[in-house]
Amino acid sequence: MRLLKNRRESFMEKCIGVITSGNPEDTLQHLCVKRPVYMLPFGGRYRLIDFTLSQLVNHDINKVCLYAGKIMRSTIEHIGNGKPWELNRRVNGLSIFPPTYDDNFGNSSEIVNMYGSLPFFENAFQDNILLINPLTIAKVDLSEAYEKFISSGMDGMLIYKRQEDHDGKYLRYDKLEIDKNGKVLSLGINLGTENILNLSLGMCFMKKSVYINLIKRAVERGLYVSMRQVLASAFGDFNFGSYEFSGHVEIIKNTKSYYDANMNLLNQNVYQEIFYQEGMIFTKSKDEPSTQYTNTSKVANSLIANGCYIEGQVENSIIFRGVNIGKNTIIKNSILMQDTFVEDNAVLINVIIDKYGIVKEGVSLIGSNSNPLIIEKSEVITKGK
Repeated sequence: MRLLKNRRESFMEKCIGVITSGNPEDTLQHLCVKRPVYMLPFGGRYRLIDFTLSQLVNHDINKVCLYAGKIMRSTIEHIGNGKPWELNRRVNGLSIFPPTYDDNFGNSSEIVNMYGSLPFFENAFQDNILLINPLTIAKVDLSEAYEKFISSGMDGMLIYKRQEDHDGKYLRYDKLEIDKNGKVLSLGINLGTENILNLSLGMCFMKKSVYINLIKRAVERGLYVSMRQVLASAFGDFNFGSYEFSGHVEIIKNTKSYYDANMNLLNQNVYQEIFYQEGMIFTKSKDEPSTQYTNTSKVANSLIANGCYIEGQVENSIIFRGVNIGKNTIIKNSILMQDTFVEDNAVLINVIIDKYGIVKEGVSLIGSNSNPLIIEKSEVITKGK
C-alpha cells in the first residue's frame, strides 16, 4: 500500500481518528435495513467507510476507532481487523466499538457510546483527536489542517467549505458561523437564507482533553443524544478555529444526495479528485474476472466493476460487481449493486437496485432524477408487481 508520507508524519501519529455514526435522514432507510449507513455501497466496488478509513491512513493517522451502531455484521465482514488499510497492527490500529447499553442512561445513543469508551481515550498517548463523519466524501489535506490546528493553540478546529447554494440543495445541512478571524461562533442548520454558506464537513480536530471534558459534561447535563449537539453547545466555553476546504464535497444525507454522489463520479474531474488526490482509496479485495461484453451490448459513460455479464444497453450508470444485464435491456441513470440480475427486455431508468435484486423479463422501472426508485436488497420484481 502506498501511503502519503511527509515531514508532518510524527504530528499526525499524535492524533486519534474517531469515526462517528453519521446523521442521515429517514429517506435512506430502504437501503439501510440490514446495514449501517456508512456501509452503503459506493462507486462500483467500494463502501462509504472506505473513503474515511483511506483518508485517515493516507495522512498517517494510525489509531482509529469506529462507532459501529447496532447492525454490525456487514461492518465486521467488510472491515475485519483493518488489514486493507494497514490498521491490523499491535500498536494503535483499528478499534470497533459496539453500542453501549446502560440502565442509567436508558436507550443507547452516540453520546452514551462515547462515554462508555472514554477509557480508550484516557489510556491513549495521543494528545488530539479528529472527529470525522463517514458520510462526507472530501479529499481534505488533513495534514495541513492539523498543522494549522496545532499552531493555532485553539481547543478545536472545524473544517468547512464556502458553498454556493442558489437552488436549495443544501437546505437543512449543517452550517458554521465564523468571524473575520476564523473563529467559529456557532454550528446550526441551513435554512436557505443565504446564497453562500459555510458548509460544515463534519470533520473537527480537537484536543483530547477537551473531547473528554465535553462528553462528561454532556452526560452530567443529560445531553445523551449526539456529538453534534454537544459540539454546538461548546463554542461559548471553548475556542474553535476553522479550516477552509475548496475541493469537491459529497455529503450523504438522504437518497437524493446518495444518488447524486454516485452519478457525479461519471464526471472525470470529480472521479480523479475523489479516487486519486491526497492518496488512493483502499477497500477489501475480491477476486473477480473481467466483465464480459457481448456483441449485443452497448455501454456509454458508465462506471462498471469486474465480474459483470452485459448483453444490453447501459448509459450513465454505476454497475457493481457481478451484475448480469440481459439482451435488449436498457439501463439509464441507474445504480445496480452487487449481483443484481436483470433479465431480457427490461427497462430501468433512474433506479437504485440493492444487492441481489432480480428484475424479471420485460419489466419497466422508471423513477426520476429528483426521486430515484429504490428496489430493496434481494427483492424480486415481476410484471404487474
